[in-house]
Amino acid sequence: MIDVLVVEDDPVAAAAHTLYVQREPGFRAVGTAHTCAQALRLLERARAAGRPVDLTLLDLHLPDGHGLQLCRTLRAAGHSTDVIAVTSARELATVRQAVSAGVVQYLLKPFSGAALHDRLERYARYRDSLARVGEATGQDEVDQAFAVLRTPERTALPKGLSAPTLEAVATVLRAADAGLSAAAAGTAAGVSRITARRYLEHLVDTGLAVREPQYGQVGRPELCYRWRTR
Repeated sequence: MIDVLVVEDDPVAAAAHTLYVQREPGFRAVGTAHTCAQALRLLERARAAGRPVDLTLLDLHLPDGHGLQLCRTLRAAGHSTDVIAVTSARELATVRQAVSAGVVQYLLKPFSGAALHDRLERYARYRDSLARVGEATGQDEVDQAFAVLRTPERTALPKGLSAPTLEAVATVLRAADAGLSAAAAGTAAGVSRITARRYLEHLVDTGLAVREPQYGQVGRPELCYRWRTR
């Protein structure tokens, strides 16, 4: 059984990630932390109890510090937990720093449950490939272990959704100062109102956006969407 700690400051996203882990055969969610300090305490407690955490799903933007700094702190303290970054941080400099900090995989929000399933499954296969005692038989064995970890298959969004359009709608929503209707989001992203609504609802379902009614002077209230703030 692979023990997993979820580190995510957003309660809705944290609950979703924990649920994904619990549904994955061979994995067990052993805790949730919303800050760097909470994560460090939970990892220390697990190690002291003789059950060190195998894998940490780590958001990078936390209220009391950056996730990559937490990684460095963990390594300095002798923690061996592997780290999968689960984050909206897209800066290439951050990706490079993540590799330097020992992050084994980097999963961008928003993502589907299938995408996280793929990363967890590949991580389990990677661990299995290195589980035996002794030396590698040769370079091919080492290359194969890293290939399993580093080259995930393309994973599908819900039927009918595409990654470029999802990114376009998410970018529009993140940049908006106030809630957007599906029509406004569609116009800004260059898609129809109906298409925009499907993507906006997906963002709501994955915990990255919120849906709320906006009341006007007459008629039914219009649904507006906004990016979930930290």
